[in-house]
Amino acid sequence: MAIMTAPVTEADVLARSREILAERLPPGWEVQVVPAAADQGIDLIAELQSPDGARVRLVLEVKRTVDRRDVEAIRSQIARYTEGLATRGPAVVGVVVARYLSPPVRQKLIEAGLSFVDATGNIRVSSSRPGFFLADHGADRDPWRGPGRPRGSLKGAPAGKVVRALLDFDRSWSIRRLVETAEVSTGAAYRVVQFLEEEELIERRNSRVRSPRWQPLLRRWSQDYEFVASSSTSTWVAPRGLDRLLERVSATEGEYAVTGTLAAAEWAPHAPARSAMIYTADAAEAAQEWGLRSVDAGANVVLAEPESAAVFARTQTATSGGYLIAAPAQVAVDLLTGPGRNPSEGEELIDWMSRNERTWRQR
Repeated sequence: MAIMTAPVTEADVLARSREILAERLPPGWEVQVVPAAADQGIDLIAELQSPDGARVRLVLEVKRTVDRRDVEAIRSQIARYTEGLATRGPAVVGVVVARYLSPPVRQKLIEAGLSFVDATGNIRVSSSRPGFFLADHGADRDPWRGPGRPRGSLKGAPAGKVVRALLDFDRSWSIRRLVETAEVSTGAAYRVVQFLEEEELIERRNSRVRSPRWQPLLRRWSQDYEFVASSSTSTWVAPRGLDRLLERVSATEGEYAVTGTLAAAEWAPHAPARSAMIYTADAAEAAQEWGLRSVDAGANVVLAEPESAAVFARTQTATSGGYLIAAPAQVAVDLLTGPGRNPSEGEELIDWMSRNERTWRQR
């Protein structure tokens, strides 16, 4: 669909949304504005009338922007408006009107029992009496979002560091302590926290934040993080096999962390590993120390120089082997985004993490 000039004020948003609603009504249906008392606080009441004369009132609440965390407050606000109207006259439906509503916000509105219209053409209005359902699809990205810092992502080293801290520790954080533990700037921490709060992945109370549900946070991170894409990787072959390689790795004093299937076997053993995934600060130096040969095909070792030192945070020593393995949350996200059978191994590790949260999640 053609995108019109960006609506600037709430009045612009309301006018455009009314046009969209009127344009999409079925034949024979009509819409007209109904006066609302000034003290009711209602932005607009629109009355729909069917060809047979049945009517339904739409109570429109206009917002320039809506985040997922706003939906419950908006639902309560509209419920107060509609409580008195519902006792007299036609049936009443609450409708959220905004400049743009993202797919997650639209889903949250549906779950809250709210109808909606946005200025890009996303619309869903539903009434049980009279029976009425109207839906159309507009934009899935805000067409009027200007240049500047991108939002809606957990890509990059600062985000990874903050997420790892929130996953690894089950605690209530002050921003200052989160900054110190994650080793990021205050600004970066606030940006990540704001995004996670909008996604309802953390709770904020009295200037403190906490992630009580770690699994949704881990899975959301896996949408933006990938073992290969978030590191500089190279492929190698260990000519004497993985067991001999791990013996040499365990004697290493440099910075490294085994991840993937080999690391997951510490908590949730799967099928025997056919390859090794290892984070290292210097792949060339590590390869020389471990006796690896560079290959383009037939590799059984992937060395990854990570964009973030967070992968080395809170490593532990494998009980059978003595080499360092990445923390469970890091191993899980690496497996979820890995090739072949890795994702299923990641799911098994997550199952173990769910059953043993007190074992791996520090206080």
